Amino acid sequence: MNRRIAVRAIVQHEGKLLCVRHKPYSAVFAATAKDSVWATPGGGLDSGEALIAGVEREMIEETGIKPVVGQLLYIKQFVTGDTEHLEFFFHVTNAEDYLKIDLATTTHGASEIAEIAFVDPKATNILPKFLATEPVIEKVLSPSPPTIFTYL
Repeated sequence: MNRRIAVRAIVQHEGKLLCVRHKPYSAVFAATAKDSVWATPGGGLDSGEALIAGVEREMIEETGIKPVVGQLLYIKQFVTGDTEHLEFFFHVTNAEDYLKIDLATTTHGASEIAEIAFVDPKATNILPKFLATEPVIEKVLSPSPPTIFTYL
């Protein structure tokens, strides 16, 4: 079985989460793009890349803005096909910097992202599904350890 490690940013502003809706630029995103599924920004780690460095790189690629990375909030482990996925969700504390994003000025945003916005996780089709019910604001304010979601 293969393993893929990814990092994701939790950027919260006024009860909404910064999310992206991907273009169908690859077979992986073709189905989710046409179904208008939103996801938190992020992506796979490069070989040998540190978790925080991965969050910074992915956020700069997708938004053009350097994140201030805070605490680790969530870990999600799941399997699709022959791949085990581990995703690490970090709080990004400089939410106001993400209120205006120009995808045309990013290295990956214009080619990969159809839309980026702060969305209400309770009223939007968002992945991962736990973000629709998880008390993200309380989690950000809490010194509690990361919550782990395992779907094996």
